[in-house]
Amino acid sequence: MIVSTGLACAILVGGFILLVALRIPVAFALGIATIPVVLLDLRLTPFIVLDRMFQSYNSFILLAVPFFLLAANLMNSGKITDKLIELSRVLTGWMPGGLGHVNVAVSMLFAGISGSSTADAAGCGKILIPAMVKEGYDTRFAIALTACSSVMGVIIPPSILMIVWGGVMQTSVGALFLAGATPGLMIGAALMATVYGYAKVYDYPVIGSPTLCDLWTAFKGAFLALLTPLLVIGGIVGGIVTPTESAIIAAGYALILGMFVYRTVTVRDLGHIFYDTGRFASISLFAIGTASAFGWLLAFYNVPRLIVGVMTALEFGSFGTALIIAALFLFFGLFIDAIPTIIILGTVLLPVAQAADIHPVVFAIIGIISLAFGLVTPPYGLCLLISASIGGMNVVQVMRDVAIILAPMLLILLIVILVPDVALWLPKLLMPESFN
Repeated sequence: MIVSTGLACAILVGGFILLVALRIPVAFALGIATIPVVLLDLRLTPFIVLDRMFQSYNSFILLAVPFFLLAANLMNSGKITDKLIELSRVLTGWMPGGLGHVNVAVSMLFAGISGSSTADAAGCGKILIPAMVKEGYDTRFAIALTACSSVMGVIIPPSILMIVWGGVMQTSVGALFLAGATPGLMIGAALMATVYGYAKVYDYPVIGSPTLCDLWTAFKGAFLALLTPLLVIGGIVGGIVTPTESAIIAAGYALILGMFVYRTVTVRDLGHIFYDTGRFASISLFAIGTASAFGWLLAFYNVPRLIVGVMTALEFGSFGTALIIAALFLFFGLFIDAIPTIIILGTVLLPVAQAADIHPVVFAIIGIISLAFGLVTPPYGLCLLISASIGGMNVVQVMRDVAIILAPMLLILLIVILVPDVALWLPKLLMPESFN
């Protein structure tokens, strides 16, 4: 039998939703949902699903994912996070709500090193949430702020999501890195403004004004760690290394810092670090494989072409289309991990964005920022779950503070949609060849 587009879409999407509702892990649900269609349609064989999975792994750029995760784990295990926290404390602790600003600042610094929001939430949260509670901050606020600030890990370059996006959509990773910098810094500023408001309302304490000696000591301690983003982003933008090579450099550099410079990582620690890295990388990469097979079947049945036709007929224009794209990514981010969503929804919506004259880099930044918010919104909300677990509270108890903190962050997303040059000016300046 030849399966029609409508029936195939209903089986694929309906099956996936049913499996997720039954609490089957997303990566497995995506693969299992393809089986009925493959068995029903005479044009398909089970080997096609396996072939599409293999083809998705046959990508040099995806090797960057485990290496960036390894760099993040080495940074956390090597106590390098502590040095970033100390620098952030000196730079921002003098403001009202000092430790709250430190929380945001260290997330921005860590984001420029690891590319992983979950590593940020786990590494920084273990130190800062108990410290904030001890200083008199409300536990709910400490958890919500840690979770929300950690999302900058996938927006401020380098970013694992940008590497996956660039590999899947054939978009310059260097341009994506540069495009994420300004929105990421704007989100950081919005978070600090929110912390300042909380500090004034609840009379949160100031850590104290640093001396020049404190500033020099903190900067000297964190200087070598701060070179990581320069090595990674500078190498890619300058055309010296590929994203994968830059990830290997970041991991190797973190290993050297941890073992030989700071001497906080021992040979015995490496086994546990490599195991954790392999475990988390395998989850992400398996999800990439099953999502690629799922997305290929959607394309085989012309689902993207139908969506483009409907959206074009409705004539929303660039702004309206960008809003719908952001809303879809925000919605899918509530339930599904970001990497499978990029492969499934991103590939479907790319022709829609092109038809509406939305630049591929702007489309990517809108999608990545929207998906980043899914890391702190239930039921998925992985960063929120990690932070709440550290703080010893239920996710429901902190949702009011999460909503308050997310509001100005959503405003930054709207600004990117309204003024695309917010994201484009830096890549246009430093990588003009990407726009020829």
